[in-house]
Amino acid sequence: MEEQPIIIKRKKKVVGGHHGGSWKVAFADFATAMMAFFLVLWLTATASPEQKRAVEGYFRDPVGFTEGGSPNPVDLEGSASVVQEASPDIESSQIQIEDQVVDELSETLEKRRMEELFQELKERIEQNETLQEFKDQLLIDITDEGLRIQIVDRSGRPMFDSGRAELKYYSQDILFELAKTLGSVDNKLSITGHTDATPFSGRPGYTNWELSADRANTARRALVAGGVRPGQIARVVGLSDSVLFNKEDPTAPVNRRISIIVLNKKTADSIQSSAGRSDEPLIDLTKPTEEEQKAARKRLENGEWRQEKPQPAPGELNW
Repeated sequence: MEEQPIIIKRKKKVVGGHHGGSWKVAFADFATAMMAFFLVLWLTATASPEQKRAVEGYFRDPVGFTEGGSPNPVDLEGSASVVQEASPDIESSQIQIEDQVVDELSETLEKRRMEELFQELKERIEQNETLQEFKDQLLIDITDEGLRIQIVDRSGRPMFDSGRAELKYYSQDILFELAKTLGSVDNKLSITGHTDATPFSGRPGYTNWELSADRANTARRALVAGGVRPGQIARVVGLSDSVLFNKEDPTAPVNRRISIIVLNKKTADSIQSSAGRSDEPLIDLTKPTEEEQKAARKRLENGEWRQEKPQPAPGELNW
């Protein structure tokens, strides 16, 4: 009997590949979404209509939302997550600054403005042909009252003719150029006229006091014509030779000058308060007496006021 050959058959088992744990992440996301969904349904079912409107308004405009009765979109009324009073991110506080500190800050800012105006005037003098020609007659400094500009006489180049209050043509040009800058600021201006110590003998009763005041007023008119607002002028003063620039030489031309001060707020307020009406009772010396009133009424009735008064003779005073 012939031997049968032994045949061995091996079957190869094919096993599916490993899928990993990605399905677990997907299932966790699905479970979280479902939990959030059911939580929203529960909150919606228990919320009042006002709370629903508040939630709706918040989601429509999260940044600018201000309406609603509660600082929280949903009030859970007793739940552990309830915030009864929401606090802002930054606590509001009222900062109180003492008056002295405010005054010091104001003075510091004003001083800085004066320094900026000082630099602006220096640049204008360097760039302007008219001011550049007469820059040796311009003296600029900062005082306790503000920024001071002094226009002084130089030998052979005075601002005014001797004993006169009319400006020389170049002095008028200087004031016109300065007015362009001075008219652009909000500060009040003070104008002061000065003379040297040489006595004025042009006409009786007219002294250096009247001359300095007239020259200051002439400078005021020139500044207004050049662009300074009339209401910007706070003070026009004539000081004669009481404040000399060169005390060692009282008759020096530099003593004849016009000072223009851009007043700081403190000085301007002081001028207004000192010249204003006080609460104390005043004695009005200008009020006519009863007899003077009767005499004036009599002249008015008989027509004496129409008669022309004789003109004063040459040399006579007419106050």
